[in-house]
Amino acid sequence: MKKFLTFLLCLILISGVKNSVSAAAIDKTVAQSDINKNSISISVKEVQTGKTVYDLNEDKAMLPASTLKLITLAASLDKLGTNYEFSTKLYKNTNNELYLKLGADPFLTSAGLNSLFAKAVKEKKIISPKNIFIDDYIFDSNEWGEGWQWDDDLNPLMPKFSSYNIDGNKLGITVASTINGAPVNIYTSKFYPTTFMNLAVTGKENTITISRNNSISPDMLKVEGTVKTQITKYVPINNPKRYFILRLEDAIRSAKMDYYGSFQQKKTPSSNIYLVSEVKHPIEKAVKEILINSNNFIAETVFKLAGANYAKNTGSLANSQNMINAYFKKLNLNYDDIKIVDGSGVSKNNIMTTDFMSSFLAKNEVQQLLEANLPAAGEGTLTNRMLYFKDNLKAKTGTLTNVSSIAGYITSRNGKKYAFAIMIHDSKTKPNEKKSLEEYILRDIYTNY
Repeated sequence: MKKFLTFLLCLILISGVKNSVSAAAIDKTVAQSDINKNSISISVKEVQTGKTVYDLNEDKAMLPASTLKLITLAASLDKLGTNYEFSTKLYKNTNNELYLKLGADPFLTSAGLNSLFAKAVKEKKIISPKNIFIDDYIFDSNEWGEGWQWDDDLNPLMPKFSSYNIDGNKLGITVASTINGAPVNIYTSKFYPTTFMNLAVTGKENTITISRNNSISPDMLKVEGTVKTQITKYVPINNPKRYFILRLEDAIRSAKMDYYGSFQQKKTPSSNIYLVSEVKHPIEKAVKEILINSNNFIAETVFKLAGANYAKNTGSLANSQNMINAYFKKLNLNYDDIKIVDGSGVSKNNIMTTDFMSSFLAKNEVQQLLEANLPAAGEGTLTNRMLYFKDNLKAKTGTLTNVSSIAGYITSRNGKKYAFAIMIHDSKTKPNEKKSLEEYILRDIYTNY
């Protein structure tokens, strides 16, 4: 018995020494960087046991940036189910009236909307409906996230999201060269009432910028710079509902449907009605876009849809927050020290700790939902990054002004799998310096644990 206890004590001591040496390697890496230690938060947990193997400032409130998508997506998938489908449906009642029921489908296009009405005319012979109603109650009227920056309203990575999602809620603007030194020609991909202040000319390189002053007019865009070859830039639609109605009118004309009335808001009745046509897209497509390409527009839409599903009511931030809190309770996670105000991590009002993030990722249910769909080294937002790890790393990155973060799963050289979260908020160093430190920390985990 004494020999066994002595052997067990030796194992514990050896394990303690090993962990101490491993932690010292990360400590040294952090100390040798030019980033203030107090600006760095790290938490690493063994997936199998949930045991913490390394932490630094793990309880400090940080900005998660796009790593927040790991949490909001997992919670949304748990609520909606992995077989969920976005859908836009066209119904007809016994009074020859049509109901267009919106599903906030982030993949709906003008072509998809056209197909709804083309099918109604060709297959159901609906030529002259008395009325066309729009059921837009899937979402509330808030089209931007809490705490989003007003000066990012032309950022193509941050379009508004609403019941009226179509064409990614972005407008394509093509700038074409003419004669050297002469004004360029400007075209839009679809008709949308926009005034252009054309200050761009044909030159020897492409330096086009597009801006607007909302205090003057949200529908006036200033185009400046030079263009050598034709280029197309995309800007968020200022009024998604107006843009959608224009595309709806296009679809009706294209289908040769005889209707020139208005489009009133009205909920789809539950009786005396039948489905005419439908456009659907699987949520699997959204999962890839969110995790691999970090699509904010789709992340926000999915998060809000899950909130609507949870509340069995109109989607809103409050309903989404209640949904995700219920998920945390299901996972037995204390969420008192965090705050989530959007689905994408764009808002600077989000509060996260690396301890919470790694604890969340270490949960078996979460790992099953996320790991297989996360990008490996060299994929998606990890393109040209983390190549050292090959398939041993699956992670989500995050970037905001002065902020860099990464979280996910890493399998060490010894074959053990760890859930990790690294968040750096430092205004004095460049983004590439923060990202380099992230990689060196992960190399220490891979090599020493």
